[in-house]
Amino acid sequence: QDALPKCVAPALLAWYDRDRRVLPWRAPPGVQPDPYRVWLSEIMLQQTTVKAVLPRYADFLRRWPNVASLARAELSEVLAAWAGLGYYARARNLHACARTVAEDRGGRFPETEAELRKLPGVGGYTAAAIAAIAFGARASPVDGNIERVIARLFALRTPLPAVKSEIEALAETLTPETRAGDFAQAMMDLGATICTPKRPACGLCPLRSQCLGYAAGLAEILPYREGKSARPVRSGTAFVALRDDGSVLLRERPLKGLLGGMLEVPSSPWFDGERSDPRKHAPAMADWRELAGLVEHTFTHFHLELEVRRADVPIDVQLTEAADEARCRWIHVRDLHGAALPSVMRKVLAHALELGSSPTRPDRAARVRPRARHRSA
Repeated sequence: QDALPKCVAPALLAWYDRDRRVLPWRAPPGVQPDPYRVWLSEIMLQQTTVKAVLPRYADFLRRWPNVASLARAELSEVLAAWAGLGYYARARNLHACARTVAEDRGGRFPETEAELRKLPGVGGYTAAAIAAIAFGARASPVDGNIERVIARLFALRTPLPAVKSEIEALAETLTPETRAGDFAQAMMDLGATICTPKRPACGLCPLRSQCLGYAAGLAEILPYREGKSARPVRSGTAFVALRDDGSVLLRERPLKGLLGGMLEVPSSPWFDGERSDPRKHAPAMADWRELAGLVEHTFTHFHLELEVRRADVPIDVQLTEAADEARCRWIHVRDLHGAALPSVMRKVLAHALELGSSPTRPDRAARVRPRARHRSA
C-alpha cells in the first residue's frame, strides 16, 4: 500500500493521455481551461449524469457564454433553463455565484480552494475540482467515481459513509504535484468508464497491477455501503385548472425550500400521514374532477404520491385564499415548455392534460401508477 502513491499517477496519466473522454467543458491538451466553463460543468454535474448534462450545458453556454451574461439573467430564466436537472438549489446558487463573481470580483473566479469555498453553492469537492482543473492547483476532489476507485485500489473494507475521511486522505496522497487537474479528471474517467459500479472492466484498467481490491477478488463488491433506510412516503393533491383560453394556473413556490422559486401546479401540502380534506386547498371554486391514477416522484429523502384533480374554468374565475393569488400566474399550454417547471409538475400536467408525455421530456423518476382503489372526493 505504501508504494501505491508513487505508481498510480504516472500510469493513470499515461492512460488519460491516450483515452481521455472528449467533453465540451474540457480544454484540449495544451490549452488553458476556462474557469467559467469548469465551474458551470461542476455545478451541473452534481448528482446528475454526463449524458443528462451535455445538452443543458450547451444550451447554457449559448444563452450565457460567460459569467457576466449569466449574472445579468433573471433568476426565473435560469430556473426555467435548469428545469428537469433536479436539485434546484444548485440553480439558485449558480445564479447567486455568478452575480458574486461578476459584481464583487470583477468577473474573475478565485484560484484557491479556500477562496472558492466562499462562493455560493461551492462546497469542498467543487472548490477542489475548480482549483485543480481550472487553475492547476494541487487539489484532490473526491466525487462518487473517485470514491469507488480509491476504495477498490486500497481494498478499503470499512463501509461508506464512515470511510469517506480515509478515502479523502488517500486521494491527497495520490495527487501529483503537477497535472493535478488532469489527474482528477483521469480518476473521474476511470470510475465512469472502467471502474464502474457494476461489472468493472478490470482487464482494461491501467491500475490493475496496483489494485489491492482486484488482487483480493473484491473489486466488484467494493465499496461496501451501510444499509439505507426506506424513504418515507408523502402524499398530496395537485389541482390543474384549465381556463377557457387554454391557459393553466401555475404558482411560484417560495424561494427557500424544496423546488424553491420553481413553478408548480397549485397543490395541497405534502403529508407524511393522514391528510385533511384536500378540497380546502383547491385554488378556485370549480367542479374538480379526480383523475384516475397517482403521479409518483422520488426525491432524495422521500417518495411522493400525488392525486390529480382537474377543472375547466372560465376566464373570469375567482381564485380562493388557498391559491395565494400573488404567487399565481396563468400560462398557455403552448408555452409550458419554456416555464420553470420541475419534472414532477410536468408529469402532473401531462397526466391532467392527457398529453401522454411531458411537455418537454418525460422524467424517469416521475411516473403514473394505477391506484389500488378509487378514492372519492
